[in-house]
Amino acid sequence: MSQNIPNVDKPALKNDRYLRALEKKPVDVTPVWMMRQAGRYLPEYKATRAVAGDFMSLCKNAELACEVTLQPLRRFPLDAAILFSDILTIPDAMGLELYFEAGEGPRFKKPITCKADVDKIGIPDPEGELQYVMNAVRTIRRELKGDVPLIGFSGSPWTLATYMIEGGSSKAFTKIKKMAFAEPAILHTLLEKLADSVTSYLNAQIAAGAQSVMIFDTWGGVLSPRDYKEFSLQYMERIVSGLTRENEGRKVPVTLFTKNGGMWLESIAATGCDAVGLDWTIDIKEARARIGDKVALQGNMDPSMLYAPAQRIEEEVGTILKGYGEGSGHVFNLGHGIHLDVPPENAGVFVDSVHKLSKQYHK
Repeated sequence: MSQNIPNVDKPALKNDRYLRALEKKPVDVTPVWMMRQAGRYLPEYKATRAVAGDFMSLCKNAELACEVTLQPLRRFPLDAAILFSDILTIPDAMGLELYFEAGEGPRFKKPITCKADVDKIGIPDPEGELQYVMNAVRTIRRELKGDVPLIGFSGSPWTLATYMIEGGSSKAFTKIKKMAFAEPAILHTLLEKLADSVTSYLNAQIAAGAQSVMIFDTWGGVLSPRDYKEFSLQYMERIVSGLTRENEGRKVPVTLFTKNGGMWLESIAATGCDAVGLDWTIDIKEARARIGDKVALQGNMDPSMLYAPAQRIEEEVGTILKGYGEGSGHVFNLGHGIHLDVPPENAGVFVDSVHKLSKQYHK
């Protein structure tokens, strides 16, 4: 077990526009960060991962995880850092033995197949089996020196369960849907354990120094409206209700992001979260009209737009900013993670365009 890294004195925040936007307070420009901003599109990330040896070794080394978290901030004037980790840390800590297959992504050696498998897993201790994540949070907060806020995160219970039951990535989700429809009680028991685990995990991240948290519901959009509420949304709402919402004398905002969740925005906004993440399949003007008076919005440029020439990237940024309109409550982001073969300079155009073009909307 890695040695616990103690909390350190935390300097005042120099750039808080990301947190202010999540609270719908006035800002000078629209804040921007990118999902997967620390990652494979950066050559310096590839070099650091090579030093670590493999992905999980990188996640479990606090200094190296800190290094890759800070790398994009050295390149771009981003308004937030996000913890470098993986959404599958909780299932791994539950004993499912996560590994990565070349060309296939994450896999589990011991997937969930039946009630007995669910019964034997427990709630991981955030400062025990997952202490390496908390050490990374503490190290990153120390090294950020108050420049920008740090975002902590987790996968949603439904999304974690999909990987745990499918054994890895899936296209049809037949195994988990079979359990959902043939043996729903077993799946609900698993989702309850995962909801309690995510709540504990995120609260530990907040205690270690995360100033905002985000829940990634990557696979909620594969469900019908009824099943989304039963198997995904109710568990995210349970997590939101159990989270530490104030720390270090400041509100800790919570963002929920369901990929392909545009039809359920009102229900997501009603969970008690502070912000709703949007993918690129919904117009942000429509989203603001539907829920923007209740919560902040995060999003929502198509990540593939970063393959375009600089002028086209800037044009798209301008279109989304115009769609949101005047006032605070918008955190600009991609509609999902940045692709691994995007030229880093195109990401720079994106970030600079948000700051440059958004000034007119914050008078």
